[in-house]
Amino acid sequence: MDFSGKTVVLGVTGGIAAYKACDLVSRLQKKQIDVRIIMTEHACEFVQPLTFEVLSGNRVVTDMFNRDFPWEVEHISLAKAADVFAVVPATANILGKYAHGIADDMLSTTLLATRAPVLFAPAMNTAMYENPAVQENIAALRARGCLFVEPASGHLACGDTGKGKLADVVSIEQAILDALTEKDMTGMRVTVTAGPTREAMDPVRFLSNHSTGKMGYAIARSAKMRGAEVTLISGPVSLPPVEGVTMVPIVSALDMRQAVMDALPQSDIVVKAAAVGDYRPMEFQDDKIKKHADDMSIALTRNPDILAEIGQKRRDNQVICGFSMETRDLLENSEKKLRKKNCDIMVANNLKVEGAGFAGDTNVVTLLYRDGAKEPLELMGKDSVADILLDRLVSLYQKKNV
Repeated sequence: MDFSGKTVVLGVTGGIAAYKACDLVSRLQKKQIDVRIIMTEHACEFVQPLTFEVLSGNRVVTDMFNRDFPWEVEHISLAKAADVFAVVPATANILGKYAHGIADDMLSTTLLATRAPVLFAPAMNTAMYENPAVQENIAALRARGCLFVEPASGHLACGDTGKGKLADVVSIEQAILDALTEKDMTGMRVTVTAGPTREAMDPVRFLSNHSTGKMGYAIARSAKMRGAEVTLISGPVSLPPVEGVTMVPIVSALDMRQAVMDALPQSDIVVKAAAVGDYRPMEFQDDKIKKHADDMSIALTRNPDILAEIGQKRRDNQVICGFSMETRDLLENSEKKLRKKNCDIMVANNLKVEGAGFAGDTNVVTLLYRDGAKEPLELMGKDSVADILLDRLVSLYQKKNV
């Protein structure tokens, strides 16, 4: 997703977690987001403004009455510049000020002047966070539409253990990116499958494949960011869950078929990105299969073709997308699958192309359409592939549901 040209105004307040905001600025800046920073007086006791200036490439604002800049009403100009206004870390003090309309420094004044979405990532002592006054302020701000990234539980700088630790910076970054993303999929229900399946042979061994789930997880994350209600049906992977989506963990192809069929009637868009095993052992052995001097053979039986079954049971106004992974005759085989399985789009992926396939963060695919059109995409990150694919799926959905 392209965030270049977006502006985040970041308020940094006087908590020990202020140093973590440095990492956040670096992450946002790498996505070509213009980060403007306002630091409170107490924040400057923990981190020097110069650190943030080097990371962001912008002058840090700390004083309402500083005259060392070209003339402008600075708190108004910053408030207007923000696409998202984030406060990280957010102390009990700034939450109380904003909840009650107090404007006595540069950060609180600018906050009151902005019309951008406001996001808080609280961080404080557990007793402070649980104090009824702080909780009432948070509840009031939530009711007004402010966004919050919940603090984590853990060992705090004061020595206490409990809730109040600043959330993981990756989670805060994702919340900011969510807030920056246009919600063009609001109201749509999307089902995504991801990862491999495992077909058990005995209590120890199973048949599987090399899928890591990265492509499917990228699609689910992007759809959620764009406002969709997402169900992610995932085989065994090492990826963290996608926040804000309904996670349905499965193991075998039969498990996945059941989960997909349960979700299909409520789905507007289905994206079958999982690498489902074509075969499973005909019999499961209750005990570990022992080695023999002779060669061993395992009888296999076909797994159900989930995508073909979706194609048979789908409604005309649903949009169905399949994935085709081949090592030869990619487009020919993928076009056959597109028509045979009654899909709207088939994503063709040649595993022999450098930068494509499993495990990596990039992909090289060709989008195939029912009308015979082919859209090759150059090497790009899987997040970017997910965004382009969802653009096409949303367009198809809108045409079907005029």
